[in-house]
Amino acid sequence: MNVLLLGAGGREHALAWRLAQSPGLEKLYAAPGNPGIAQHADLAAIDPADHRGVIDFCLRHSIGLVVIGPEAPLVDGLADNIRTMGIAVFGPGRDAARLEGSKGFTKELCAREGIPTARFERVTSRDGARAALDDFALPVVIKADGLAAGKGVTIAETREEAEAAIDALIAGGRVGGEAVIEEFLEGEEASLFILTDGVTVMPFGSAQDHKRVGEGDTGPNTGGMGAYSPAPVLTPDLEARAIEEIVRPTLAGMVRQGCPFTGVLYAGLMLTAEGPKLIEYNARFGDPEAQVLMMRLEDDLLDLMLAAAEGRLADHPAPRFSDRHAMTVVIAAEGYPGTPRKDGAIAGIDAAEATGARVFQAGTRAAEDGALVAAGGRVLAVTATGDTLQQARDAAYAGVDAIDFPDGFCRRDIGWRELERQG
Repeated sequence: MNVLLLGAGGREHALAWRLAQSPGLEKLYAAPGNPGIAQHADLAAIDPADHRGVIDFCLRHSIGLVVIGPEAPLVDGLADNIRTMGIAVFGPGRDAARLEGSKGFTKELCAREGIPTARFERVTSRDGARAALDDFALPVVIKADGLAAGKGVTIAETREEAEAAIDALIAGGRVGGEAVIEEFLEGEEASLFILTDGVTVMPFGSAQDHKRVGEGDTGPNTGGMGAYSPAPVLTPDLEARAIEEIVRPTLAGMVRQGCPFTGVLYAGLMLTAEGPKLIEYNARFGDPEAQVLMMRLEDDLLDLMLAAAEGRLADHPAPRFSDRHAMTVVIAAEGYPGTPRKDGAIAGIDAAEATGARVFQAGTRAAEDGALVAAGGRVLAVTATGDTLQQARDAAYAGVDAIDFPDGFCRRDIGWRELERQG
């Protein structure tokens, strides 16, 4: 089967690496891809926002499955348009992708279905938002209603910070001019991944991300500075509760609304004293969580994706994951998550992989002379496995230390909470 993978980040590099190992794969294409993805796929200069261009490519190259990596094309309805041509797609349609595309939609679904989540208020005007703030204690969470590349969240410690965040989102006209105000939940975050064809729920591993740019989880939010899998804090009992109390009611509610969700559902959870509560959903694999999940997956990814796309998950055995731990450390360009420094030279990837790590490329491009240079905020995701989390950490940082990227930086404490618990 010929497969088209859409996207250009570290998540897509990890998916391409794993898809390339599938026995049923004839040819893997990627658009637009990056130099790392090019090691596993033929690249096509197509913008995923160009729906007609994507469909024409699929028809010309006899594509049997399209895998949509990033969220924006899903929210934009690309999966729907491809499906109208009779081509299988791994990823939800526009209406189902609202689980990520609109925080307000998801919170209102939770309210209807009795899904545990933070108390919230959906606001569309500055005056209304400031009035709603009176009903929330500090700290309070302010979220952009729409897509914000993982950076549309402010945890405001003061009223002034909350009002400034609201002004930036609503008065500034960002992401649709709507926002959600939420109560601040106490607990520890974990990520749960579910494959689904709209009805069947197939657990697909857990991870713990590190969103803040600074060590000790300080500084502004980012798209993710590192992750590890599995997340021991999400015990089997808590995972079972999350599936029964959060995931299944969500999928059932989407079916009742006439927009069943298919693909991978990424549930961001807060593990509170009352049990797991939903923070938010993503409608695709996380980045950098995909990197650690793909390192641990021992089954045929293409076969699993096809089963989800074709409604056959109920007849498919559960995926097998290695018992080994995986950790990924993101190397970002100086200035991230603000304005990252671009075009910095990158070397040492072969040396890093010689240590046993695997380097997934995210924000990279090939310069005119063929050299690899930085082209984005998060540039590389150095990923490794080990029999213990400590071993995975040591192996990942050994890979990081072999990279020569003067304009880059990383956090040196990925996995710190779990490692502290383990003593």
